[in-house]
Amino acid sequence: MATWGRLRGWLRSCGVIRQHARLCGHGWRSLSTGRTVLLQDDFFKELESHFKSARQKAADAMPGSDWSPFERNPNLPPELADIVIVGGGVVGWSIAYWLKRKELVRGGVKVVVVEKDPTYSRASTVLSAGGIRQQFSLTENINLSLASADFMRNINEHLGILNEEPVDLQFNHCGYLFMASEKAAHVMEENHNTQRCAGAKVTLLSPTQLKEKFPWIRTDGVALASYGLENEGWFDPWTLLNAFRRKAISMGVIQCFGEVTGFESTVNRIHTVEDDLVEMRRINRVNVQMPNSMEYQPVECALVVNAAGAFSAKVAEMLGIGAGPSDSIAGIPFPVEPRKRYIYVMHCPDGPGLDTPFVIDHSGVYFRREGLAGNYIAGASPDESPLLQDGEPDTADLEVDHQFFEEKVWPQLAYRVPAFESLKVTSAWAGFYDYNTFDQNAVLGVHPLVNNMYFATGFSGHGLQHSPAVGRAIAELILDGNFKTLDLSALGFKRILLQEPMLERNIV
Repeated sequence: MATWGRLRGWLRSCGVIRQHARLCGHGWRSLSTGRTVLLQDDFFKELESHFKSARQKAADAMPGSDWSPFERNPNLPPELADIVIVGGGVVGWSIAYWLKRKELVRGGVKVVVVEKDPTYSRASTVLSAGGIRQQFSLTENINLSLASADFMRNINEHLGILNEEPVDLQFNHCGYLFMASEKAAHVMEENHNTQRCAGAKVTLLSPTQLKEKFPWIRTDGVALASYGLENEGWFDPWTLLNAFRRKAISMGVIQCFGEVTGFESTVNRIHTVEDDLVEMRRINRVNVQMPNSMEYQPVECALVVNAAGAFSAKVAEMLGIGAGPSDSIAGIPFPVEPRKRYIYVMHCPDGPGLDTPFVIDHSGVYFRREGLAGNYIAGASPDESPLLQDGEPDTADLEVDHQFFEEKVWPQLAYRVPAFESLKVTSAWAGFYDYNTFDQNAVLGVHPLVNNMYFATGFSGHGLQHSPAVGRAIAELILDGNFKTLDLSALGFKRILLQEPMLERNIV
């Protein structure tokens, strides 16, 4: 009886008796009824199953097993990776795709993409106007656009997935139409020569030719216009982002929703020939915090790609970039910041119609057709006009300033296109540019003081359209050691260190 009493006490503490009583529908004393033999058989069968479970748990807990008393969050990134990409926008996923595309052995490069916004509701990619153009002033940007346009024409050869629907970017081949005033006409001619030499199909239009081609435009104040004949237009940004993401995941890229909150790095201190002390860093781990949680995972890796867009400078600051003495390399801040831009959706049944290109007025106001039901989107390019003399919009949120449209955008629209006098704004949204305050151009390559962090940011509004070519370029830089397809070395950090900006004239 003493042995049975101890066994019964142990069973009660383990919850076996309580569970058995619940299954029987009555208490322990039911064993003394006429069903004693049957219940005892059931009880000992159940007891044996519990013993078997206990023996399995004991075996699992032995040294060398994977068992843990703590439940693992399945959303955590792996503890070890080759490459961690900070930022799951279109640029980050393009880089991930090209890294897997270039790997020599399947699974040879373990890539993790970390994105802090699981809903993508604040992502610059999906909040953009979705345009692509070759009409830039710098050869590097023109070449990036040409290569990206070729990628998009053949997108299913790159991003198509077996047994799934083909990718449809909903591309509108309507071209960009830039208009220049008398004062800026010579700049447009210089840009046109650069574009033609790079292979872009662009034509110049006089005011008379402009009016003949687009009779709904008022040409007053226009001295010259530039119109893209091919490889220009607009497409659905989310479709491109999602196509890159799905394809990369199918190739083995690991997706993680979380926020990079810091790095663990080693520091080597060296003295220059001028006897200045310089600290060289190498990242060993990336700390990733889970959304709405205190849980985080350190990810050991070989290198990091900073594709965090408008917030890439914050990622750089975590490594002390810009925190050194003002007269040193370490004191040069990373020159990228968020700039908020508004996009307004307008309805105008009597508007220009189906032949509407992506129009960029010399005032800085732009518009294009949106769909087929008399809808258009419009906005402004404050850096090329006096429209934002009161300063940049607050970037603390993504609220839209509707007064800005009423006072600054609409008057210019109605002046250039008289039919827009009767338009009605139906909705609006705001998004962030990863604005490079130094020269409005991308920063591509390794930082001189952090030898395993690659940057792909600072596009100042043209990251979406350049993402296919930029992803390939960064993958080449990482896996091949240099640029192979396009020479983008001029977009590296050297120009920032030497204070020699490469100013892009055509920023929209």
